[in-house]
Amino acid sequence: MAAYLCPPAVIHGKHAVRTSQIVDEVRGRHPNAAWAPRIDGIAASTGIETRGWMLPLEAAVAPGSGSGLPAAGIGPAREALAGDGFTEQDVDRVITALEAIPAPQTVQERTAPAWSAVQSYGESAARGALQIAGLDAADVDCLITSHSTTPALPGLDVSLANRLPLRSEVLLLPATQWACIAGTRSLALAADLVAADPDRVVLIVIAEALSTTYQPADDTLESLIVRLLFADTAVAAVVTGRPRPESVLRLDAAWHHTLPGTQDLHRLETREDGTHFVMDRRGPRAVQETVTAMWEWLRLRYQDDPGSWHPDVLLAHPGGTRVLEYMEETMPDWWPSGLLSHSRDSYTSGNRGGAAVFDIMRRAYDAGQKAGSRAVLYAAAPGLTATALEGEWL
Repeated sequence: MAAYLCPPAVIHGKHAVRTSQIVDEVRGRHPNAAWAPRIDGIAASTGIETRGWMLPLEAAVAPGSGSGLPAAGIGPAREALAGDGFTEQDVDRVITALEAIPAPQTVQERTAPAWSAVQSYGESAARGALQIAGLDAADVDCLITSHSTTPALPGLDVSLANRLPLRSEVLLLPATQWACIAGTRSLALAADLVAADPDRVVLIVIAEALSTTYQPADDTLESLIVRLLFADTAVAAVVTGRPRPESVLRLDAAWHHTLPGTQDLHRLETREDGTHFVMDRRGPRAVQETVTAMWEWLRLRYQDDPGSWHPDVLLAHPGGTRVLEYMEETMPDWWPSGLLSHSRDSYTSGNRGGAAVFDIMRRAYDAGQKAGSRAVLYAAAPGLTATALEGEWL
């Protein structure tokens, strides 16, 4: 399977949003929520103090351009009020009051500026990755993209093909629904592509504006957690079928696993006011099942050397600290400690979804890895589905 990965480019959201800002905004909006007395403790338990967003917090909580009048308009509202016995003067006061109430942002108002930012950040990451790899846009043979939180058609692949620009015959492979698994699954796909043609150059670009799932009107505990967790990031990397001077990691094997009957545990829903990320409390336990399955894959892969083989670095995006803790508890006793240090470090500034594994890898690269170090990359996504890769640092 050998595929060679150059260091990724990582572009963090430029707007720093503090957890204290989110807590103040949510507390002011939902003072009577059942979880309101515990909000400080819930926020502290995430371990995240600041995250970067492509747009400022004010953009997420701003009212829409419409008013509180129903979609039917002023005329039907006047008729309904008059028919219910209101005087003309009372009708005028009610209509004036309704017009003064701001409506929530529409899907278009919320998504359009985020989609613009996703394209801009994606382009910056793509150009950075090509520069790191010592290549030009003209060298790219295939582009793999993912952006789950800003649905658009055409998508990021076509946008980047024009922005960079790429050759007209470049193969475009958009994967807008990979979500948190975009990092590992795009690498697995790229590895298959260069295995078929070692001379191919594959560019991967993942740009996620997860802040678009910040929905001010939601008052559930799960919605509060979503507000506190997500960060915006764009990442990109080049994969080749032959080693380059810039290559830092060789990918040797990939593993995929999907749990049946778990498609409703975590999901995106598009409603009137935009995209909502719906969490289920059973989700972490299901993700743990994919971790157990990954351990078994590695055990079988190295069953001829069960007492000595171990990864030297584990680049894992499981989506939360509970699963990181589970990974540490269930990995073999003889494996060294600290395998997840870069994963934990990445998580302290937010859950980056599909961009997370590349961000974690960049942190590992910047920290310095010895040639010959064995690496395992893992991610799980709504579905629940998981992909892992195993390889060696160069």
